[in-house]
Amino acid sequence: MTLQRCAWRPALAVLVTLALGATTAACGGDSDSASSSGKTLTMWTFKQSHVKALQKVAEGFQKETGISVKVEAYGPDDAYVTKVQAAAQTKDLPDLFEVHTTGDDFAFGGAGLLTDLAKDVDDAWLNSYLPQVRKDGSVTDEYYQKSLAKDAKTKGIKLGQRYSVPLTVGTFGIVYANKQRLADAGVTSAPTTWEQFIEVLGKVKAKHPDNGGVTIGFKSPTTGLEWFLQPMAYGLLGPEKFRALWGKDKASNFASPTGVQVLETYGQVTPYWTPGTQSLDIDSADMSFVQGKSTFDIGGTFTLAFLAQNGFDAANVLTFPVPAPANGAVKDLSLAPFTLTGVSVSATTKNRAGAVQWLKYLAKADVSATFAKEALDVPPTDLGADPSAAVGPALGAMIKAFGSGPNAYNPGDTSYRPNAYDGTPVAATLMDLTPLKKKSAAEIGAEMTKQIDAYWTKQ
Repeated sequence: MTLQRCAWRPALAVLVTLALGATTAACGGDSDSASSSGKTLTMWTFKQSHVKALQKVAEGFQKETGISVKVEAYGPDDAYVTKVQAAAQTKDLPDLFEVHTTGDDFAFGGAGLLTDLAKDVDDAWLNSYLPQVRKDGSVTDEYYQKSLAKDAKTKGIKLGQRYSVPLTVGTFGIVYANKQRLADAGVTSAPTTWEQFIEVLGKVKAKHPDNGGVTIGFKSPTTGLEWFLQPMAYGLLGPEKFRALWGKDKASNFASPTGVQVLETYGQVTPYWTPGTQSLDIDSADMSFVQGKSTFDIGGTFTLAFLAQNGFDAANVLTFPVPAPANGAVKDLSLAPFTLTGVSVSATTKNRAGAVQWLKYLAKADVSATFAKEALDVPPTDLGADPSAAVGPALGAMIKAFGSGPNAYNPGDTSYRPNAYDGTPVAATLMDLTPLKKKSAAEIGAEMTKQIDAYWTKQ
């Protein structure tokens, strides 16, 4: 599963675990810890875009509690890893960390760097979050079992522990469009079906032939498969038939008539790709949109902050989820959100009560909305029936696209795939259909099926 900028990097967990494995016994409240005492807390983050937003809400926290929060950023991820490694060795950790949820929170926690929040986070606290993300940051049986593997990067975690609470949430399958370019082509509202989307692409391309296309980070080929094709296919087929695409039944896999239908539908976007998008990484694809070289950009909820950081006016963005075909099995397709980043409390903090108080404060709906508007990231809290009123139209539209149950495409659900499945070669094969136009949908379906079947044999 390809995540952009704010999702768990497995390499981070690996490096941290290796560096900290020998320090576990030394991480419990050492007097030399650099975590702040008294009325000041120190929080580290790997996201520069969150610093100003956290500092803004920290002003209100200080007025309410008398406790100040000092926010320090160390990025990108590799720099953050280096900083944590060094601080763990010298017992110079902060009071709080922003973490990649179910990634480095578990790695840090298993290494003894974090305090267990399970007894602190009660039902009243959890109810402030969206139902879909309330368990995120907790060690469920799934993650505990994974930690028992010989090569697990999260050794030491225990069932029922909680090492973080949500700070930002999101999902894939979000289309970003240049609102002014759409208006030039007579388009004033977001398409709600796949057919309308293809029609809009055609209108904009006709009006802006040189820069009216779509871009995505195909250098990471899973972006096309997981961010674009899969939500559309889920809407077209419904849960059971969608999952069967990765199954063993020849009557329903990618080589079947159903699979070829999915591929042909996805291939309708082929004429509208921005030239050269197959060679762009995720950041470069987003920058193509920022620089006006494309009119549409496929990403996730987390893409908005990057676009704004690099100069694109968020007010000129129209966002909408990848839509389902009009005749699809799911008539009201939504996207299931998951926690991207959370906040953890250091095991060495001298003010654990104050640190927990800060986490509770961040979970307040009005505080969470203020942070979200400043950071341009989706908050984990329930903002009611009209989230746009709290966080603006771009973020609000993405939140309105969230859902749960059988009508929600959940990119975190991989239970229907072979355990050994690697989406990268499968997605690379898909690129020969679109954007490269080297092979037909039937040929690509047969090749994808052959790859998936090989993973099943490794079970």
